[in-house]
Formats: sequence, C-alpha cells, structure tokens
Amino acid sequence: MTALGSKTATKSSPTPPRLMTRKRWVIIWLAFIGLSINYLDRSSLSVALPFMGKDFELTATQQGLIFAAFFWAYDFCQLAAGWYVDKVGPRKSFSLAAVWWSVFTMVTAAATNFWSLFAARFLLGVGESPAPSTAAKVVATWFPVRERAFATSIWDSGSRVGAVIALPVVTLIVALTSWHAVFIIIGIAGIIWAAVWWKVYRSPQEHPGANAAEVAYIEEGGARGEASDDANAAKLPWRSLFKYRTVLSMMFGFFCLNSAIYFFITFFPSYLVKERGFDLLKLGMFGAIPGICAVLCGWLGGYLADRAVRAGVSVTKVRKTAIAGGLAGGSVIMFAALVPEAWMALALLSLAYSSLTVAATGIWSLPADVAPSSRHVGSIGGLQNFASNLAGIFTPILIGVLVDQTGSFVAPLAVIGAISLIGAANYLFVMGKIEPLKVKEPVPAA
Repeated sequence: MTALGSKTATKSSPTPPRLMTRKRWVIIWLAFIGLSINYLDRSSLSVALPFMGKDFELTATQQGLIFAAFFWAYDFCQLAAGWYVDKVGPRKSFSLAAVWWSVFTMVTAAATNFWSLFAARFLLGVGESPAPSTAAKVVATWFPVRERAFATSIWDSGSRVGAVIALPVVTLIVALTSWHAVFIIIGIAGIIWAAVWWKVYRSPQEHPGANAAEVAYIEEGGARGEASDDANAAKLPWRSLFKYRTVLSMMFGFFCLNSAIYFFITFFPSYLVKERGFDLLKLGMFGAIPGICAVLCGWLGGYLADRAVRAGVSVTKVRKTAIAGGLAGGSVIMFAALVPEAWMALALLSLAYSSLTVAATGIWSLPADVAPSSRHVGSIGGLQNFASNLAGIFTPILIGVLVDQTGSFVAPLAVIGAISLIGAANYLFVMGKIEPLKVKEPVPAA
C-alpha cells in the first residue's frame, strides 16, 4: 500500500479508471447531510431564542450560559468521542450519535425555564460529540490524499449549511406555528437520517457498491486503512499523542479558529436583530448571506488545495497556506461592528466567515495527514476538536458579558479578530512539517 505523503500519493497517483465506481462521493455527500442536520440542531436555538421572549425572560449573560451548556458537554465528550469512533467505526458512531442528538432536540420543545433549557442543551451536546471525528475518519478511510481536502470541504460545509438553513427554516416554522414545532420537526429529520446512514455505510473493502477498481484507487492513493498501517505505530497509546508538538499546535490553532466561528453559530442572529435592527423577514432573507458565501468558498478552497497537491505542491505548504491565510482573512470580523451600514457589516462578516471556512477545511484534513496510523485519525480529530470547542464555552460567555457591560458588539468582535491573527501565527511558526507522526521507539504490546 502507498504510504501517506509519498510521491505516489500526490502527483503520480493513479487516475481513476473509466469503469471505476464513485461510491466514495455518495458516502461523503451523505455525511454532509448528517452534518447539516447536526448543525441545524445546534443552531436552531440561536435563531429561535430572540422570538421566545414571551416564554423566557433571559438576560444576554443567561443566553450565553445556555449556549455554553451545549459546548460544556460537547467539548468534554470530545476526548472520548475520537477514541470511540476509532474503536467502533463510522457506521455505529454516526448512527447512534444522530439518534441521541435527535431525541434531545425534540426534548428542547418541552423546556419551560432557564434550567430545563440548560439541561436539554447539555444533553444535546453529549449526542453531537462524535459527529466531526466520524466524518474525518470517513474521509481518511474512503479518499486518497489527492481528493482529501475537497472531500473534507464537503462534509465540513454541512456545518455552514446547517447554520444557513436554520435562519429561513426556523423563522418560517416560528411564523407558521410556534418555536416548539421547530425542535420536533428537526429531531424527526435526524432520526430518519440515522436509519439511512446505518443501512448505507460500510468501509470501501466491505461496501457492495464499491468495485475493485475504486477500492484499489482509494488504497493506492494513500487512504488510511488498517492494511497499510505500520504495526508499531498502530500500537501507540492515545495518551502519547499529547507528546507531539504537531498535535498541541493543532489543538491551540483550532481553538483560535472556533473563537471566531462560534460567533456565527450563537450570537450572530441576535447581533443582526439588536445591533442592525433586522426584523423576522430581513433575518431570514439576508442573515443567510455570510453562510452561503462560506459554503461556496469552502468548496472552492478544498478543490484548489487538492489541485495543488496533484500538481506536486507539498501537503505542508498547501495546508499552511489555506489555514493561516484563512485565519488572517477571518480577522476582518473586528471591523464589522464599526461600519455605519448594515450591508457593509454583512459584507465584512461574509468575508470573515468565508475565510474561516477555508481554514477549517485545511484543519479538518490534518488528522488524516498526521495520524501515525488509521487507528489514530478519530482520536486526533477528537483531541483538536476538544480544544477547539473550549471556544464554544468561552466565546458565548465572553460575548454575552461584554455586550451586557458595553451595550454593543464592538469589544467582543475586536477580541475575536485578534485571536484569529494569533491562530494564523501558530500554524505558520509553531506547527512543523505536516506528515504522519513518527514513532521513534518500539511500542510495547498492550
């Protein structure tokens, strides 16, 4: 089998035979739908909350705590979620997670006060924790190196699509019925998806829809599978991953990225309503613009990254350019609250979100790029996602407190922009060469 990062896994990788099946693209688009529902679930509250005032009297600080409740559970579970994905595989991990998060999405409709809403969001976070590591594992298993960034951009764009469609979907449901129906309908959609994933997903070698030519193309192109694992590397203990500078840099850098991205997932609708005077109609129509731009730019960024790898550009240069450049572009978020017109703010936020999405595509390609074996892809994805979602705890509370103290979004957006620049510097100057982690000493059998 071809090792990850070798020349044959990039420029000289085999071209797809004409009779080769394309099942890997069916799999990744199905994962995209799952992540879209996943993020629709978590984003729906931020859209519905401004219109739940007659049932909930919450300060901005209390709202920040409710948003953070999801991330406390989601983040704490990341450490185990990555290991769990590597242990049971994507089929079980994604299906069971979707059932869990769908149930507690529907439970949200029964909330009557701050604490019941807090509890529902906390348990929702537990169920959603395996999703991103599972998707990263799917890409590592099903895609050669030369297609990895674009495949990653597809599933990762589900997070943007889920947030984007939350605006028109939730506002429409609220307008036609009530906020309670929002969570019931979205929860049912998640359960249906879980059943489809369970029926459709298998590994390339076991999937009846993938022929021998496709399996060979995947394996020879550098996909991560147990058959090509180094025996010593496969035995590396999970705790030993913390000893690598690359892993620690990935954790810190993703924290910086999510410090900016989670503004869009939590307080963005409230910003448009309170700071820019958007009503329900404007929120549904124009609030989706930054997310739509982010999805399209994420796909373009992934496509161009794979094209560069196929042309012989090193994986290190391709990933660092996308990630550091994206974080630097995301720092323009600090100027959004300063411009006088709403359209100017939307333009800056669209640029920031698009740039951050390009960076995220590169970041989520890293676990498959640097894992010492296929058995560590989910674990490394879980570790970096754990660190990144500390921002999910930190950012909503920080924004809520600063808004309550200052009466505007100027200060929190300035802080977020500065953190984005720090993240860019981390990937450029702290992270070393992007390649599979080396296991220098023999690892004793467990």
